Amino acid sequence: MSRDDEPRYAGPQWDQALRDTALWIIEAGARSDQGLAPIVQAGHPALRAVATPYDAQLSDDELAALLDVMHATMRAAPGVGLAAPQLGLPLALAVLEDPGTVSEDHAQAREREPLPYRVLVNPSYEPVGPERSSFYEGCLSVVGYTAVVSRARQVRLTGLDEQGTALDEVVTGWSARIVQHETDHLRGTLYLDRAELRSLATTDGFGARWAAEPSPAAAGHALGFPLD
Repeated sequence: MSRDDEPRYAGPQWDQALRDTALWIIEAGARSDQGLAPIVQAGHPALRAVATPYDAQLSDDELAALLDVMHATMRAAPGVGLAAPQLGLPLALAVLEDPGTVSEDHAQAREREPLPYRVLVNPSYEPVGPERSSFYEGCLSVVGYTAVVSRARQVRLTGLDEQGTALDEVVTGWSARIVQHETDHLRGTLYLDRAELRSLATTDGFGARWAAEPSPAAAGHALGFPLD
């Protein structure tokens, strides 16, 4: 792992700072009627930091409370994934959940199946095979925009769940896209870093139209960008 891929800070003082931030998020959720915490936006340093691996910086009860706030905040946004850095906490935790889509065309084109709620701790992924797919993505930390991102169609996901059980599985389609998007957050990478910038559109304009298409073929033709 290169120096650029390493967490910027380490040690007991940093772990205490992470815990203090996590407790602030938990308290913010407790003060909210819906158990929500504010989502930070592009420009916040936590979104560009390599997240510190989770290593019991929190008690079991504190971790459970933090994950509850993350889950509630993700659902309310609404989103299909949320990483801890999106709440200003550069710790390698993410929550995922996708109810799927009612559109058969979308489900088929995007290989989008429901993804039950799950937690990723210290996740990593690597592509499985050469196949890639391109679709519009958005981000709860880049409100108002959407763009096409080419990603591996299949990835091998490793890491832990919230109980400390090891994960080692192959994930396909839209679920693989969610895994890549949220794990990238833990590496200090936003989806715009990987996006086809000619596809960039505002969600209150043409972006709503393009993102509603089962595939971005029409957008590619109109805006002049290639697709995998």
